Amino acid sequence: MTSASVGVVAGSVQPAGDLKWHPIAAALWEALGESGQAQFYEPSDWAFAFSLMDDLSYYKSAERRSGQMLQSIYSAFERLLVTEGDRRRARVELERADSAPVDDENVAIMDNYRRMAE
Repeated sequence: MTSASVGVVAGSVQPAGDLKWHPIAAALWEALGESGQAQFYEPSDWAFAFSLMDDLSYYKSAERRSGQMLQSIYSAFERLLVTEGDRRRARVELERADSAPVDDENVAIMDNYRRMAE
């Protein structure tokens, strides 16, 4: 079994977005910077995300849209762990410091319901 190398980084700073982006791409760019996984982004990740926002803007502004292009864009977003599902597949769990504590009894009850439904 191979283990991953772990390095300590001081954090990465999100560069400014492009004012010409489509509003959805601009909103997603801003959300990336506020998301927990952004603490792990390296400058290369931000550059990749910037490129994706350009692609998304082009797609959203196009007169005719290609389903294949959209699928490619969404697939690329998975690499940045943009959604909860992406993070779960990568086994990354983010926890907000201000979140309410988990009620273990209710979690156990819900787990029992899930098992019975299987």
